[in-house]
Amino acid sequence: MTAAWTIRDGNGQLHAEFAAVSPLEVGRRIVPTRYDAFRLQVSPSYRAMFDRAVGQVLARQGWQIVRVKAAVRANRASVAVSAHAA
Repeated sequence: MTAAWTIRDGNGQLHAEFAAVSPLEVGRRIVPTRYDAFRLQVSPSYRAMFDRAVGQVLARQGWQIVRVKAAVRANRASVAVSAHAA
């Protein structure tokens, strides 16, 4: 078992379409503007701008970024996200 991250809405439902390996990657999927992954790692001001944008989307939609357990299937290159949040 490995960890994955996704969105939980106000009703407690998980959204697999936003699943990613880190909260940062989930954030990159939900913001309307494309943010460069490298610059997010090396530029504090760029990261602060990104964090504000993610926070605004989460607040507006009533969402949370949550960690979930993910089972990796060897015969398929897909990740199945379980409904049990860690």
